[in-house]
Amino acid sequence: MRLQFFKKSIAGTSPRTAALVVGIAFFVSLIIVTLVDDVILANFVIPGDTSALARDIEADPRILLFASTGYLAVLVLDATIGLALYVVLKPASKRLAMLVGTLRILYAGTLTVGVLALLLQIVDVNGYASIKLLGYIFFAAHILALGYVVLVSEYIPKSLGAWLVVASLSYVVFFIDVRLPEWIAVLTMLTMAGAEIALSIWLVVKRNSLPR
Repeated sequence: MRLQFFKKSIAGTSPRTAALVVGIAFFVSLIIVTLVDDVILANFVIPGDTSALARDIEADPRILLFASTGYLAVLVLDATIGLALYVVLKPASKRLAMLVGTLRILYAGTLTVGVLALLLQIVDVNGYASIKLLGYIFFAAHILALGYVVLVSEYIPKSLGAWLVVASLSYVVFFIDVRLPEWIAVLTMLTMAGAEIALSIWLVVKRNSLPR
């Protein structure tokens, strides 16, 4: 009964509404991830030293609450983005739209498991890094699939699709141990973030031009 209601809810959502959801949810998710990774967990970078992590958490128990709550919120937001992208991309290809949404949810789920395992001291920082790397693999595949669907669609600019494909390939810097010059590293990060930001802005601004 609930499954049928869920399916009807998705089927009843217009691409225009879904596009607005993608834009809003993406920017909220980006803010939360930045706060958790670059502020709350910024000092948890001592490989193999779980005792230091335990001392940090014991000294300030709010770290556990804030970080885990933040990533659970990101899980919900990215799951919402995945479902909303399915609605937006369904006119181009139902199967590919489903793939895009599923990969986004797998990415969010993997990162959530990783941060919970870290904060519960099930893994150390090295273990967390490995789990996070798996999440980035899912995310890179998601961006690649998203870029391809945009390219084959007839209602989203192909330039955005090409940008997303290039951005997905740039994630190789996370998968190999390579030191890049600072300007190349900055350019790579801008390519990654800029592609999804550009698509989100386009979806919000141009949502009324999407197929009904």
